Amino acid sequence: MIKLTKKRKVALSKIDKNTVYSLADAAALVKEISNTKFDSSVDIDVRLGVDPRKANQMVRGIVTLPHGTGKTIRVLVLCTPDKEEEAIEAGADFAGLDTYIDKIKGGWTDVDVIITMPSVMAKVGALGKILGPRGLMPNPKTGTVTMEVGKAVKEVKAGKIDFKVDKFGIIHASVAKASFERDKIVENAKELINTILKLKPSSAKGTYVKSIYMSSTMSPSVPVDPKSVTA
Repeated sequence: MIKLTKKRKVALSKIDKNTVYSLADAAALVKEISNTKFDSSVDIDVRLGVDPRKANQMVRGIVTLPHGTGKTIRVLVLCTPDKEEEAIEAGADFAGLDTYIDKIKGGWTDVDVIITMPSVMAKVGALGKILGPRGLMPNPKTGTVTMEVGKAVKEVKAGKIDFKVDKFGIIHASVAKASFERDKIVENAKELINTILKLKPSSAKGTYVKSIYMSSTMSPSVPVDPKSVTA
């Protein structure tokens, strides 16, 4: 049996087990129980009434959070030489092609997002076994395979994230930092949840949003009343 730390006991004591909180109250509570020495990420977990095993019930999308994620996003653009300057001027941390492909083959994946162009996907596709398990493989559906590499870099740096329902029907996403004001956490979370609502598959039956939980790094989860967001 895992022994609870003193801080976790205090955090758990502040969560009423018989209460399902509004999004605003949950955000305030998560800020209160976040006690890490670093600026914790605030995460949202949304359990959906879908069967991800069925292709017509897969929920995947992208959203630009109005206040960003609070994270420093390291972006690599794998592109032809004529696009390198555009990528760097837009804020990319790294830009190039063959040099970085060789580095990745050697085990380097010290980035958060990789953006590339359709014309070089044949080369990038060969990195699938390395990038895929790390969630770094560029995908046209998330806007990371595009000729407009500068625009894509700016969007990612501004707080654009992609999300995908897992095999259990849950979407996990980081929407803020614990240092954010409560209202900014709420607005970011609403933007994500509203985007998920718009992506409801026509084949999904019954309750679409079954439950929502909010937490920060290493904190207990706080249940959120879906009606406070989806009304």
